[in-house]
Amino acid sequence: MPTPMPKESEIERKWFVVDAEGQVLGRLASRVAAILRGKHKPTFAPHLDVGDHVVVVNAEKIHLTGRKLQDKRYRWHSGYIGGLRDISAETMLKSHPERVIEWAVQGMLPKNRLGRAMAKKLKVYRGAAHPHQAQQPVALPAPTRRTATNTAEVR
Repeated sequence: MPTPMPKESEIERKWFVVDAEGQVLGRLASRVAAILRGKHKPTFAPHLDVGDHVVVVNAEKIHLTGRKLQDKRYRWHSGYIGGLRDISAETMLKSHPERVIEWAVQGMLPKNRLGRAMAKKLKVYRGAAHPHQAQQPVALPAPTRRTATNTAEVR
């Protein structure tokens, strides 16, 4: 039996809203990247963009573990000689907290035109307000934490 491939007209895209307040950056970014790729759907295909839209609010209240606020560096190059730019995570969170989440999620997406198309479905906002109420976004459920007690139940 062949694997069913969804056509572009058959793909349903939902809107999810995620509150980043108090969440760890890497864990949040991996959940958002999986939703943007569509890995939570039974119709997932690695060569198609079947993912959903994600709106992240309260980006300024994201949490970084360990000494990442001081030690983590964001680097980019302007393309000109001597154009290397460097900024710490602490400074980046104060000036552009949206970019911290956007860059973390983009690093977990494919590095091709498909990944760039998926990244366009991510909307990140500094505060709690966002202009996507007309799309009726659904709150993304909190991840279930696996502990020693419920891990034994799974087996």
